[in-house]
Amino acid sequence: MGVRCFVLILALMAPVPAVAEEDGLSLMERGAQMLMEGLLQEMEPALDGLQGMAEEFGPALRDFTSQMGPALRGLLEDVEDWSVYHPPEMLENGDIIIRRRAPVEDAPQTDPDAQIDI
Repeated sequence: MGVRCFVLILALMAPVPAVAEEDGLSLMERGAQMLMEGLLQEMEPALDGLQGMAEEFGPALRDFTSQMGPALRGLLEDVEDWSVYHPPEMLENGDIIIRRRAPVEDAPQTDPDAQIDI
C-alpha cells in the first residue's frame, strides 16, 4: 500500500505536459508549473527514502497485521463503547491496563433547576 501511495503522489505532482505550452500558458500557469517542478525536485530525495523505507518495513508490517489483525478485530468487536474507558496505561512491570471509567450512576447528580451564582 505504501508504494501505491508513493506512485499516486508522484502522478499528482507530475509536471504539466509540454503540449500545454503550445496552447500558450498564462504567466500564472507557467509559474504554478515551475513551482510544482521545483517542489518535486526538492522532495525527490525524501520520496526516494520513503520508498526505500516502505520496501524495508513492508514485509514486517504485513507479518504484524496478519498476526495481530484477528486479535485486534476481536477486541474491537468485544468493546462496544470506547468512551467508557480511560487511555491505556503502562505499569512499572510492563503490563498495559485499560481502566474503565466510573459508571454514570456514580457521578454526582446536579439539580437542573438549581440557580448558578455569577
